Amino acid sequence: MKFLSVNNTKLLTKIIFLFIAAFIGLSCLIYFFPLSFVDLKISKEIQEHQNPTLDHFMTFISWFGTMPYSVITVGVVALMFLIFRYRKEALFTLLTLSAGVVSTVTKMLINRPRPAKDLVRIIEVTKQQSFPSGHTLFYTVFFGFLIIVMGKLKSVNYYLRIIVISFSAAMVLLIPFSRIYLGAHWFTDVLGGAMLGILCLLILGYFYLPKKDVG
Repeated sequence: MKFLSVNNTKLLTKIIFLFIAAFIGLSCLIYFFPLSFVDLKISKEIQEHQNPTLDHFMTFISWFGTMPYSVITVGVVALMFLIFRYRKEALFTLLTLSAGVVSTVTKMLINRPRPAKDLVRIIEVTKQQSFPSGHTLFYTVFFGFLIIVMGKLKSVNYYLRIIVISFSAAMVLLIPFSRIYLGAHWFTDVLGGAMLGILCLLILGYFYLPKKDVG
């Protein structure tokens, strides 16, 4: 079954444009209405469950997306692929760092302030603008790509693939809660980060996957 069939190409194009339209709509909403009742409500609900152990756990979840650790993580994984002669995987792993560029540019355009300490509990103090969540965007692209790679590389040990896939999926699912719990982002920030991340991952996956493996 060929990936470049007319139906599959049209479907992928529609999905990409759907995510672009949804992200633009969310961005416009946030630009004109920076603070919403929904954001405040969700932050309060998530931050109700506070204790030192959970503080450390949520901080650990966000660790992989904090500079310079995000670059180091990507570099180490790319190097591992290169050592085992997976050159294409190494290259595309490095390309996941482009999520940082996408995040920074979008943050500058929307210029949404971070949650204030009089509204939420701030555990992690950050400097860049709030929308979209760079951590969520990066995790979606980087860990999402690792899931795709482990699904494709049948030559890699089965149990190792399961471990990588499970860990990567956990990171993608937990990072939105981590960012809100730490007081670094609003719900709509992580939603925007996830949407933009999925969009970037779709494009990355399209160019990475062999045509015979998809469709």
